[in-house]
Amino acid sequence: MKKKYLALISLCMGSLFLTACGNLNSSSTSSTTTTTQSSSSGYQTTGQSSDSEYQSVIQNGSYLTSKARGVGITQNSENMLNLKAFESGLTTLSKTEFSPKDYIFREGQLLSKSTVQKWLSRKSSSNPTGLNPKDNGETDADKRNPIYVQQIEEQDYMKEENGKLVLAGITIGIGMNRKDYYQKEEYGATYTTTISKAKMIAEGKKAAAEVLKRVRKLKGASDIPIMICMFEQAPNDSLVGGTFYAYNISKSSTLGTWKSTNLQSSVLPTTSESTAINDNDESSFTSFKNKIQNFFPNLAGVTATTKYKNKSLQELHVKITTQFYSETEIRSFTQYVAQAAKTYLPSGIPIDITIKGSDGDIQAFIARESDSSSYYTHVFDD
Repeated sequence: MKKKYLALISLCMGSLFLTACGNLNSSSTSSTTTTTQSSSSGYQTTGQSSDSEYQSVIQNGSYLTSKARGVGITQNSENMLNLKAFESGLTTLSKTEFSPKDYIFREGQLLSKSTVQKWLSRKSSSNPTGLNPKDNGETDADKRNPIYVQQIEEQDYMKEENGKLVLAGITIGIGMNRKDYYQKEEYGATYTTTISKAKMIAEGKKAAAEVLKRVRKLKGASDIPIMICMFEQAPNDSLVGGTFYAYNISKSSTLGTWKSTNLQSSVLPTTSESTAINDNDESSFTSFKNKIQNFFPNLAGVTATTKYKNKSLQELHVKITTQFYSETEIRSFTQYVAQAAKTYLPSGIPIDITIKGSDGDIQAFIARESDSSSYYTHVFDD
């Protein structure tokens, strides 16, 4: 438990190092310790911290990075929470089809950056592969052809055959816009075209079918399972990232049956423009928030982001901003928050609480796994 959250803390501080490299073969796929260099017929992975997480591919002693990570339409990419939710959600959905017990994760290697950029651009005489519609010359929000497809990401899932890794499955994430931001002139004001949910879904299905057809033509992808996951981008001003709304598993040249994820995300406390997904969860968070604010008045803010499936709370991520300066204040506050969380916040789900100073530096981290009743706490000395 402590090791897991110390790793999370290190990640928050930007000092997480890749230390668990394994020389793997058919008899050592769960190794998490550093071993000698693999033979020319073998391969290396990062190892696993748990059975629920993927091992990842190491090539020539370095982590194999994606060829096209983070490629998107610039004007619609201001909310970085979308990218974070997109990438983490894509991996989570992939586990339902490609189990970490059976597959090894590899960052996408089939789709190049230039290919994805062309696909995300508008279709034109110079770019016939564009998935977004041609520019019709209109600048009115309700008359122009908006950008529907915002981002595309590939994840590869590998299996071992005769001491080598072979591509055994692919996940493709496709991010769709509900708000398309545009300018009528360079450096001018930003305008917005609103896309209905029905139109977003319809355009997403068209894009998915075309992407599948193209990916099937790539080397090694003609006859393996391909999972396509559809993501709804959150608006640029949203305090929470977008959500995957549907997925499809293809085992041939055509799409399979679309399945709903029934996932939702929200921010607590709710505002006048939003409603709670579950009133009991909002009430619990409000009680927690009031308790710590009444005891420690020097707080700049207490908010949370939530993840739901079938309207049942799956994760809770709390952020607290303080105006504390002394270590004793921070330590006392951290202990009090952990006790308040145990009393007021829901049980049976993973919860993490990040405490930051007004300057943005992380002061403390509190977390609990879904199967635990106690919280792990860590206060940063510096």
